[in-house]
Parts: sequence; structure tokens; C-alpha cells
Amino acid sequence: MPTKTLQIPTTDGQADAFAAFPDRGERHPGVLLYQDAFGVRPALREMARELAGHGYYVLVPNLFYRHGPAPVIELPEHIGEEIRPAVFAQLMPLIEAHTTERALSDADAYLRFLTTQPEVSAGPVAVMGYCMGGVLAMRTAAAHPDQVAAVAGFHPGNLVTDAPDSPHRLVPKLTAQVHLGHAEGDMSSEAISELNQALDAAGVGHTSEIYPGTVHGFTMSDTDAFNSAALQRHWDRLLPLLDRTLANS
Repeated sequence: MPTKTLQIPTTDGQADAFAAFPDRGERHPGVLLYQDAFGVRPALREMARELAGHGYYVLVPNLFYRHGPAPVIELPEHIGEEIRPAVFAQLMPLIEAHTTERALSDADAYLRFLTTQPEVSAGPVAVMGYCMGGVLAMRTAAAHPDQVAAVAGFHPGNLVTDAPDSPHRLVPKLTAQVHLGHAEGDMSSEAISELNQALDAAGVGHTSEIYPGTVHGFTMSDTDAFNSAALQRHWDRLLPLLDRTLANS
């Protein structure tokens, strides 16, 4: 599986990024994959490679590039529960600095870069993400309805808040088909109901479900949250979504 380390020009500098794509000398539909809070690391690169093996060009930018290239903080091979507090103490300033304004500016740059790569076919793209990346995927899809045909978020968390720009309030701007895979306990049943009602009211084609027996972070193999059955369920939902929406790209 060919991979590249790339530099994406943004309004604030250069974002380092990882890309994986099939080795067939053809052009393939593009997928923008947003990291979880832990960032671009071997486990996430492996996910990108696996997705690329299904026929997609997968771009994984380092969202925290303003603070340095990935890995921005030193991470152990396995992020166990006992060290999570110390890791998050380092991550929280990076997460808090990644404001919605910065995220949307970066999204413009990431999509512009993705759609002009020689290995990427013309046509719509998909945007997906894990944890905080699921929220960013929704924001990106709402801001670029003419480009994004599919959006997927896994254990995405804060999709329903009191903020005026809460992701669930952006749903009417979506033209993408949506899949959201929630961990048990990530969102209240009331919040999930409010989110689903917003999607229904906007006429957005979607699936939104709680993956049974999961905790936040269930897709990530380098954490204690990992759940292999839920990861497979994630592929079983994600791949048909991409096939339906990007097959003609």
C-alpha cells in the first residue's frame, strides 16, 4: 500500500499529513480522515491503510500542526487507563487551541489539497472522523455541501450542545449521507434523540446507532477502549456508505 508524508498549505503554515492509497496507478475517490484526540500515530495510519485497500485515497492531516509535526506529544505504544490523565493533561491545551474558526479554515485547505492530488478522482469526497474528528467531519460536511457526499463519525461525543453552532444545528446545511456510530454513554438518550430528529427534519439520509457493549474510543486498537467486534461493525457501516456515495467518482 503506497503511503506518503505530505505538507498541506494552510492560512497558518503547513500541516503535515499522512496519505494512503491503492497501488494501481489509477485515480480513486478521496476520503478526508480526521484523527481522534490522540493524534496521527501508528494505529490511525493502519486504519487509513486498511481503508485505502478498499479503493480510496485517504488523507489524514495532523490537526495539531500549529504545535509541531506528529506526534505532537510522545505517546506510548498502548494508551492504558492509568496514563490517560497524564496524556490528556498534555493534549487539552492543543484541543482547546483548535477552535471552530481554525478547524473550518483548515478544512478548506484540506479539501482543496485532497481534491487536487493526482491520485484522486474528480467528484465528491467523504469526510470521516473519530472522537473529536467526528465533530469536525460534521462541521466540514456542513460547510462544503457541494463537495462532501458522505460523512461518518465514530464515538463522536459533542454533537449536541447548547452552543449556537452546535453540530446538530448545522444539519440543514448537509447534502451528505451520514452514519454515526455512538459508544454507550457518550451521549444521553435525549441528546441522541435530538440529533436524530434534526437529521430527520432536514431530510438527511442517515443511520445513527449505539454500538452495543462499547465505551468511548472503541475503534482504537492502541487503547483500553478497543472493541474488535465494534471495529468490525464500523467497517460494515462505513464501507457501504462510501460505496453508495462515491462509487461513480
